[in-house]
Amino acid sequence: MELGLYTFGDVGIEPATGRPIDAPERLSNLMEEIELADQVGLDFFGLGEHHRPNYAISAPAVALAAAARTTKNIRLSSAVSVLSSDDPVRVFQQYSTLDSLSGGRAELMVGRGSFIESFPLFGYDLNDYDSLFQEKLAMLLAINEQEKLNWPGTDFTQAVEGLGIYPRPVHGQLPIWIAAGGTPASMVRAGALGMPLALAIIGGAPRRFKPLADLYRRAAKEEGNEAQARVSLNVHGFVHDDAQEAADIFFPAQKEVMDQIGRERGWGPQSRAQFDAQMSPEGAMFVGSPAQITDKILGLREDLGFDRITMQMAIGMIPHADMMRAIETLGSKVAPELRRADAA
Repeated sequence: MELGLYTFGDVGIEPATGRPIDAPERLSNLMEEIELADQVGLDFFGLGEHHRPNYAISAPAVALAAAARTTKNIRLSSAVSVLSSDDPVRVFQQYSTLDSLSGGRAELMVGRGSFIESFPLFGYDLNDYDSLFQEKLAMLLAINEQEKLNWPGTDFTQAVEGLGIYPRPVHGQLPIWIAAGGTPASMVRAGALGMPLALAIIGGAPRRFKPLADLYRRAAKEEGNEAQARVSLNVHGFVHDDAQEAADIFFPAQKEVMDQIGRERGWGPQSRAQFDAQMSPEGAMFVGSPAQITDKILGLREDLGFDRITMQMAIGMIPHADMMRAIETLGSKVAPELRRADAA
């Protein structure tokens, strides 16, 4: 089982200190965080694409390319690229270039996006939300499969007649994951295409996603893609030697982000009692001591059978020193226990 991190590069005011963090400082800190994640043996670091004032990362491939030259082993990925409002040719070229810079460590995670800003920004109609993704995903997969592209064109993609798309990935093809929030149609699509699935779990009971993971695997098996079926859980979490300290650091930052989204989407503010309840073994928050996080991951894996878990520890404005300590703890205390469990 692989263990990794992802973030959107939040900028703003640190709740703990009242200090503003701008994009240059956040990106500089982020490079140190990715380097440390590599040094302590984490498997994966992903950066999300957003086009909002509270995030520093609108071009994940650029930030990942900066990290590629100062890391050695960690896999570098988007988390996610909003393929619906992008050009599949350029997306492939960016991540294939990252693959060359990193010695074959690039991945690509694509989805329809949890925010809508990119659609009007790049001239797309939100009413075409699903059709855009389906057609552009098909084109991206065709580009990944062969050097010379013959593509008829669709309503949302251009025709290409026998042209090469370069550079090519180091190992022939890029690993491309499909990210989904939990709709049955998305599970079936990912399984039928033989694509690994990144399943976002940011609320509710994680075990309620078991039927969806099972549906994904059934769809993969029916299409002869059982060998390619892999599942990643993308979750919110934070680790500290002291569980109470973990919650006290993570809660103010996470609450600020989720409350802002709630104001936009019509749900109420999060209370500390609600947050603490989600820290239980059955809750969606992976927050606590190394032993608590390890036990929670292993317990859920028995039901959900996932191959990778990626934690969004840098959600909201968490002081850089706290984040670095959490990354070191995750790599030195949680990852070894998960690997020992795998070996056993």
